[in-house]
Amino acid sequence: MHNRRNFLKNITWGAGFASLGIPQLVQAKPTTSNAEQADALQLDLGKQQFNMCGFAAPKLDKVRIGFIGLDNRGPGAVGRMSRIEGVEIVALCDKDPNRASKAQSIVEKAGRPKAREYSGNDGWKAMCESDDIDLVYIATPWSLHTPMAVYAMQQGKHTATEVPAAKTIDECWQLVETSEKTKRHCMMLENCCYDFFEQLTLNMVRNGMFGELVHAEGAYIHNLLEMNFNKASYSDMWRLNENLRNGNLYPTHGLGPIAQCLDINRGDRFDHLVAISSNDFQMGKLAQEKAKSDTFYQEYVGKSFRGNMNTTIIRTQKGKTVMLQHDVTSTRPYSRIHVLSGTKGVAQKWPTPAKIAIGEEWLNEREMQDLEAKYSTPLVKHIGEIAKKVGGHGGMDFIMDWRLIDCLRNGLPLDQDVYDAASWSAVAPLSEQSVAKRGKSIDVPDFTRGAWQQNKPVSLTLDGGATTEVRAAAKG
Repeated sequence: MHNRRNFLKNITWGAGFASLGIPQLVQAKPTTSNAEQADALQLDLGKQQFNMCGFAAPKLDKVRIGFIGLDNRGPGAVGRMSRIEGVEIVALCDKDPNRASKAQSIVEKAGRPKAREYSGNDGWKAMCESDDIDLVYIATPWSLHTPMAVYAMQQGKHTATEVPAAKTIDECWQLVETSEKTKRHCMMLENCCYDFFEQLTLNMVRNGMFGELVHAEGAYIHNLLEMNFNKASYSDMWRLNENLRNGNLYPTHGLGPIAQCLDINRGDRFDHLVAISSNDFQMGKLAQEKAKSDTFYQEYVGKSFRGNMNTTIIRTQKGKTVMLQHDVTSTRPYSRIHVLSGTKGVAQKWPTPAKIAIGEEWLNEREMQDLEAKYSTPLVKHIGEIAKKVGGHGGMDFIMDWRLIDCLRNGLPLDQDVYDAASWSAVAPLSEQSVAKRGKSIDVPDFTRGAWQQNKPVSLTLDGGATTEVRAAAKG
């Protein structure tokens, strides 16, 4: 393991830091809570082993995929990947063997060879150890994302994991160090980076249409109150249990697209953040109400749930600001918020329709159409219409999967690397820490260890790619 973690293991809490002349970051009493451990674990004493930003792995003629997690997001991913040429669906894994068998029917319906099935608590390890898999696609509960991605990379596999990629700062570092050591991709599957308006505004930023960006906003505001308390929605009630943490627990849908526009980890980086949460006004009450008729919910009565709304403010090294919000309880329309404010103009989405102003007046419908024709990315122009037919959050899921496969087949760098996975995911535990300390400013680790100053922005061209075809079933 990296000497940073060995260092933390081999010293006494508090006294060890003082004896080495390093400021004491935590109290002497150790704790495992996200909010308190982040102080110690964001201290990095190592050097970058290898820069994964811009890394291009050797071309793969065929991308052989193994899927882990076939309950919620997993089956949709199997279906989308089954429509992409150059993909072989080799393995399907879920703790519940019935889910693996059900996903098998998706593979067979697509006219593909039958995949191997794995199940049980350790089936995923056996799958990762198989020598005929190139990419492990992880769609499990959040707490399993990092352990599975780390193990898969250690077995020589590229990894793609659902969001968030990590729950703690230490897990973020595990992903970074493992990806650098193994030279295997670790991509967080942040599908919102591939939504149509987000792609449009990213290209406009690259072309200077908004001038220099000054401020950006993102959010995940989605009423999941009843779903989180529904026994059938998430196995073992894992997502309800996640809501016992208090912070911005799901930051990346709003953050990913604006982080790319701000060149985070590629010319700028997150420097520090502050976060506050409202009280919980609904989850505790619902637990009490449900417990009256179902004793199953009695264990949640009196629990301290996260507040309805969390607001997190981030300042970058170059003085830009970001506002993020998280609310999955309140009764209000869905919103991810996508705001980019620059010295020459602004873009705003949610509520829809999205709007753009160059200057101080919103563009009219015809002007918006002209912008879309000129600044839609090559990726959207190439695969966008097919993606809309395939589906997956309006097509952005398919664009994301197709782009991942095309990059791997053509030996291209990925749009999202392990530093993005770490820095975007880190907002959750750091916001927890800030909330616990009444909005205290918290430093954000530099997971690139200084390489952000030389790293190049995300490419918006296909760079010799676009060689991956879509199966006929997806075109109709």
